[in-house]
Amino acid sequence: MTVAVITDSAAALPRALQHELDIGVVPILLTVDGNEVADDALEPHELLAAGTLSTAAPSPGAFARAVRERQSADGVVVLTLSEKLSSCHRAAVLGAREAGGSTIVVDTANAAGGQALAAHAAAVAARDGASLTEVAAIARRVAARVRLLGVLGGLEQLVRSGRIPPMAGWAGDRLGVRPMFDVHDGRIRRLLPSRNAESAHRRMLEQARHNRPPTVRALHVAAVHAGAPDDAKSVLAAVTAEWEPATAFIGGFGGALVATAGVGVSGLAWWWETPEDRR
Repeated sequence: MTVAVITDSAAALPRALQHELDIGVVPILLTVDGNEVADDALEPHELLAAGTLSTAAPSPGAFARAVRERQSADGVVVLTLSEKLSSCHRAAVLGAREAGGSTIVVDTANAAGGQALAAHAAAVAARDGASLTEVAAIARRVAARVRLLGVLGGLEQLVRSGRIPPMAGWAGDRLGVRPMFDVHDGRIRRLLPSRNAESAHRRMLEQARHNRPPTVRALHVAAVHAGAPDDAKSVLAAVTAEWEPATAFIGGFGGALVATAGVGVSGLAWWWETPEDRR
């Protein structure tokens, strides 16, 4: 038996990796034209064709059920979307309390690829026999170190969701602006825009180089996207052309993130493992 690892569906974990590392995923609730559907039930373009689209964090009861199903003498670690972006973390804390047993809830202060890499590191540690406190500590360390940079496909969904005024969205799309962002300290921060995905991807690699510590044991990366698999493949190919990552995978956004960011999003999440991390 090993420590069980659970996360929510904001983590851009490919399904094959979920199965390989036995990571439980609690789905974020998605309502499309008044009907509740699974977070991964529809393709990104189908979601945005809906008349109304809304999301909600999983209930404490959903987290409680997931914890009970996976609970063992070794315990459970639950990794959540940043509590500054969603109520997922609070729901997970309440759910773990309701379920009882040995459970540690970790706020990854991240989303998408950053959250996925933290869950991946925790699950690998659990598989290798780490204790409950060790798995939680590894999840926190990776969550604190991981970086995530992304580029939007356009401004349509930000206008639709009311996050920017229609005039600003129209002007941005006319100018061909591709807004960039990073996730830092649990918040999404706007960066200077790029003209296209290629220039955005170059900036992502530049940041990864700049972020590299003096001594490195391994690189772990996740290329993420919302309806833009070719862009994710392109940025991952650029990474593997320069380095040999110990971890490298492509993950698609769930419906909840598509509802926020729209389609055409691509990004890169990474963390550098140092020799001290294995001591």
